[in-house]
Amino acid sequence: MTEISIVIPVKDEAGNAGPLTREIAEVMGKLAQNASNKWSSYEIIFVDDGSSDATSTELLTLRDELPMIRILVHALSFGQSRAVRSGVQAAKGDIIVTLDGDGQNDPADIPKLLEPFANAPSTLGMIAGERANRQDKWSKRAASRAANRIRCWALDDKAKDTGCGLKAFRRDAFLELPFFDHMHRYLITLLQREGYEVRFVPVGHRPRNAGASKYGNWDRFVVGISDLLGVIWLKRRLPRPTEIKEI
Repeated sequence: MTEISIVIPVKDEAGNAGPLTREIAEVMGKLAQNASNKWSSYEIIFVDDGSSDATSTELLTLRDELPMIRILVHALSFGQSRAVRSGVQAAKGDIIVTLDGDGQNDPADIPKLLEPFANAPSTLGMIAGERANRQDKWSKRAASRAANRIRCWALDDKAKDTGCGLKAFRRDAFLELPFFDHMHRYLITLLQREGYEVRFVPVGHRPRNAGASKYGNWDRFVVGISDLLGVIWLKRRLPRPTEIKEI
């Protein structure tokens, strides 16, 4: 049985996808060899969201060497949230790990996110990474800090860095959530809305080695306002929980 599914959305990440795959395989291989560790099997699912470069070709050349790789391809670009959802729906693991395909998230942090799930209650829904010493441009860091403060004030989810792609969560919990574009930035709030616990851990952050960021500060701001209002509405419209028992 596959226990861990690592889901990586990618778009035009040739030059990054291959090295990242090898790093993940090395980290997970060491984790699987640890006799005291619960996690013994895993898969790596790349979701190519309509790339126009050689991202999928680069991954295909690795599949003989690393047979745990699976490659899903969107015929058109539907965005990061849809790519994550496609990967989670196809996943065989009970625990999902996500990270960005640009190589800025460090795979060495994956065990830190998985450890709490080894003996966790079913109410633990997610371990969310929070980037320390971000390696982005000053303008991007400043815009992200401002957006996170506004979102945290409005949603009261205690999250300081919802833009960090490095997360681990229960597959069944994710599939309970309402889907909409850009939902990946609100996973913490949405899981808390459903009664799940979310914990936060500091993780590393690295410079991008190849390619370019797919997001700008202005387009994030524009879509972020409408998304934030929608999530506020979702929080308010959740019916109060009731005890359910079978008789």
